[in-house]
Amino acid sequence: MKKLKQILSNKNTVTFIGIILIVLVLYFFYNWRVNQATSPIRVPYALQTIAPRTKITSDMIGYVEITQTALKGNVLTNANTQILGMYTNVNCEIPAGSMFYASAVIKEEELPDAFLLNLKEGYVAYNFDVSMKTTYGNSMYPGNYVDVYFRYEDDNGQKNIGKLVENVEILAVKDGAGKAVFENSSEDRSPAQIIFGVTEDIHYLLRKAEYITTNNNNIILVPTNASLELEEGEKAPINVTSDTIKQYIESKAATAQ
Repeated sequence: MKKLKQILSNKNTVTFIGIILIVLVLYFFYNWRVNQATSPIRVPYALQTIAPRTKITSDMIGYVEITQTALKGNVLTNANTQILGMYTNVNCEIPAGSMFYASAVIKEEELPDAFLLNLKEGYVAYNFDVSMKTTYGNSMYPGNYVDVYFRYEDDNGQKNIGKLVENVEILAVKDGAGKAVFENSSEDRSPAQIIFGVTEDIHYLLRKAEYITTNNNNIILVPTNASLELEEGEKAPINVTSDTIKQYIESKAATAQ
């Protein structure tokens, strides 16, 4: 112990030991970095050419082992958390054999026309101008249902209002720039358009109702709790509920033509 104290009290000896320790640390750190860089990792790549706006599934993905030094750019390395279920970007085609890059892969809700993916077979998209007031303080969300009411005056000046269509599903809510209002963003976005999914005949009926400029017509959206009463994956049936209003719209639209 006395001899050790004598050695440690020698500044030259302490300096020498310190240098040796630093060299050893640098040596082992260098070797660790080299091993990390040269050790192969499993990287996903495209088995086929994947077109823009395409959902990426497991059958489109293969795997290859390469070293990290061979990775150039922002390559995605975890298929389960970064690629599967995502979509190719709107202006990006992923060639067969290519690795997946962050700029080429986006979430479904980031697609500008993502609402079209949720259209039922036989349905079409119908867009309707709205405001903060007509959406009940921006409380209409994608996946919710609304009933469509129609207010009008008949030829005798009698004011009328009634439910025209029930169970219209909201597919998207957009602001004036076409951006999703409820997208995870720091921007304060106000609703300007609601996009619905409706059958072709109801789409045609609603368009006719919009185009009638006489008799003080007005389409009113009323939120319902239909979405809360449905099982997961179930859709509420959409129906025209008033033949009287439908006939009125048909007659005025025919006159307008």
